[in-house]
Amino acid sequence: MLQTSGVTERLAAFVVAARCDELPPQVVHQAKRSAMNFFAVALAGCRDATVETARASLSAFSGGEQAAIVGRRERIDALGAAFLNAAGANVLDFCDTHTPTAIHPTAPILPALLALAELKRASGRDLLLALVLGQEAACRIGLAISPSHYGKGWHITATCGVFGAAAGCGKLLGLTAEQTVWALGNAATQAAGLCECLGTPAKSVGVGNAARNGLWSALLAAQNFSGPAEPLDGTQGYFHALGETPDLSRMFDGLGKSWEILQTSYKPYPCGFVMHPVIDCVLDWRRDHPDATVEGVVVTGNPLLAARADRPDISTGREAQVSVQHAVAAALLSGKAGLDQFTDACVRDPRAQTLRRKITVVRDESFSTVAAAVEITTTDGKVHKLSQAAARGSDANPMTDVDLEEKLTAAAAQWNPRHDVAPLIAAIWRLDESEDVSKLAALTVPRD
Repeated sequence: MLQTSGVTERLAAFVVAARCDELPPQVVHQAKRSAMNFFAVALAGCRDATVETARASLSAFSGGEQAAIVGRRERIDALGAAFLNAAGANVLDFCDTHTPTAIHPTAPILPALLALAELKRASGRDLLLALVLGQEAACRIGLAISPSHYGKGWHITATCGVFGAAAGCGKLLGLTAEQTVWALGNAATQAAGLCECLGTPAKSVGVGNAARNGLWSALLAAQNFSGPAEPLDGTQGYFHALGETPDLSRMFDGLGKSWEILQTSYKPYPCGFVMHPVIDCVLDWRRDHPDATVEGVVVTGNPLLAARADRPDISTGREAQVSVQHAVAAALLSGKAGLDQFTDACVRDPRAQTLRRKITVVRDESFSTVAAAVEITTTDGKVHKLSQAAARGSDANPMTDVDLEEKLTAAAAQWNPRHDVAPLIAAIWRLDESEDVSKLAALTVPRD
């Protein structure tokens, strides 16, 4: 008989018992901020070639027009919408990050909830609570197996995000504790995603499926589609099948008192978050030294920086999003680190190609994932030493509410300068006053 330790049951009981009026005000506000950031990055990515291809493929098999696709007039079945909106939110590496685990939690969770809210009436308070609980489930499972899980090559956003989507959707559906265990079991057997796929369109398959499969897992459980009693910590369950020895104290200590959503970072730059403190240093230096010629750059940071972004030899904009050499080169050349700096054209720029070869990455475990040091040597022989203790956008150096509004406004204007997203922004800040959020995603669609 398989081990039944009660780990999944305990997590499920927490999800079922949680109430919105028990959430601290700062947690509710952070959930709104995560929604604001989600719509910004989903609008930025909704017409990306990767999403276009996925949409065309899924539409051929879609069973209806149940749910909105962010930023587009087309509608699709709810499972397809969950996939596409998650893929669109993550495709440009512009989405939020849970700093301790590097999970991008909102991208796989909120699209599943939004699609479900078009099938089953939900209030704004329901949605916010489900988002918070989904993030809590995904991030605490991630904490229990970090950093070894990511280090083995699993794309933790996908492999843990599917649990968050299942838990959040289960909450919206009003599942019992037993059904929530089943939903998490359905998610466990579908948890997948490889870091080898980062920098390619295949990355979006894992993230999109985390949303789609999480929603489907909860819908199945609502029909009493049963599963094992201990899908997480069973002898052949998720943790052990992946060769992990989970630290369950990280999963449960402070559960219901400290909230993982408060450790969310929001990205000012569309690339891997471990690169952000480096970009901060380089942009600040370039602003003060616009005419200097760079001879070489040494970047020092957390080992995850090298593991994920030490990629000097790249050929596409997708690969650039996980290349610290390219991010530094582009920032030095343009004084910017926006969407235009992570395109195929920028990667092919001969000046960027030359600069990338002059950049070295050093691992140092004393650095957190949001910190870095940079040494820039110029042709006059001077060595400029720079450091960033907490990247812009991190939980220790956060973007403001206004910054997030501006990020959303800029993303909408990228595709349609006349797209007025003021109603969407207002609706997000007033989510806890809404009785029906089924039309929220539709506010992302331009009227003309």
